[in-house]
Amino acid sequence: MPLFASKSSQPGQTESKPGGSANRDSKSSSSSGSPGRSGSILSRFREMSSDSSAAFVADPTIKAARQKVTDAEQAERDADRALDVARRAVREAHQHVKNLELAALEEARRAHAKQREVKTIRKGASRLGRHNRT
Repeated sequence: MPLFASKSSQPGQTESKPGGSANRDSKSSSSSGSPGRSGSILSRFREMSSDSSAAFVADPTIKAARQKVTDAEQAERDADRALDVARRAVREAHQHVKNLELAALEEARRAHAKQREVKTIRKGASRLGRHNRT
């Protein structure tokens, strides 16, 4: 008789093959406790029993791990807030520099206009006192 194959004369059972299931008609394979590919390790662990999970809740290492995760989440939120504040400060600094540039350009435009006006006045003033020259 082969190691993995057996012929069964009972109705409802099929041949057993390597890597195969003995009864493919059964839909209760996930509820029978056999590990399937449908659930994660954590979900299978939770299904074991509620009594054993109560013992893990009181475990100091579990409490410490939960606290570390909580602390890390809080630190992440604080870092996000700090990043938002820093980004806002950078935007304000850029806007301030832009405003200074615009003000400097406007001031330079006014200074140039004033310089042109002074040049025009000087030309007009150069004719003054022509009677005093000998």
